[in-house]
Amino acid sequence: MKQTILVVEDDQMIRGLIRMHLEKHDYDVVEASDGEEAQHAYIQYDPCLIILDLMLPNMSGEAFCEWVQSRQQNETSIIMLSAKSRVDDKIAGLKMGADDYLTKPFEPDELIAHVEAVLRRTGHHCQKIVHNGLCIKPRKGEVLLYNQAIQLTKHEFNLLYFLMQHPDIVHNREQLIDQLYPHAEDTVLDRTIDAHIKKLREKIETNPSTPERILTVRGMGYKFASG
Repeated sequence: MKQTILVVEDDQMIRGLIRMHLEKHDYDVVEASDGEEAQHAYIQYDPCLIILDLMLPNMSGEAFCEWVQSRQQNETSIIMLSAKSRVDDKIAGLKMGADDYLTKPFEPDELIAHVEAVLRRTGHHCQKIVHNGLCIKPRKGEVLLYNQAIQLTKHEFNLLYFLMQHPDIVHNREQLIDQLYPHAEDTVLDRTIDAHIKKLREKIETNPSTPERILTVRGMGYKFASG
């Protein structure tokens, strides 16, 4: 399960360099070139970590950091990037809510070391799967839709978790019954799965009658569309 990192940097060359090195270390990377774009990316992808340049157009890095800290479900770590190297600047960034502060210019290996160190401290929050604005956190039993908590029953949660673990793969009703009711003494009917799917769609789809996440594959079963 890869960890998602949001890189907020207006310099395209620096942003591309950071992305290349992060992907070499098996992270999923999302990019934003300004604070407003970063807000949309944060809501959609719910990253584990943000690498944040402070000098941004439209919205400063400091303002974006404060916005992230104000989110109710925020568990995201932040590494600030800045050309400001004074101790006072670093202290101000850390007091604002950053987990680390790295001055420019920096070596890519130095940034990777900072990323790994921060995630070692906070990475237990990052056990999650995110697809198409929907985030499931199996260890905490939480589901977020665009960062808003969704309440599911035990069977709904387990069904959604199984489908999201295997995106774009079709599972028939018998396979889903085996996942949800492995020790059932009585026969579990196919329509039980259909009922769980219907309830899930009511909770996670914008329009349950035309679902975009949990899709029916006629004559085969159901699958979770990754995007």
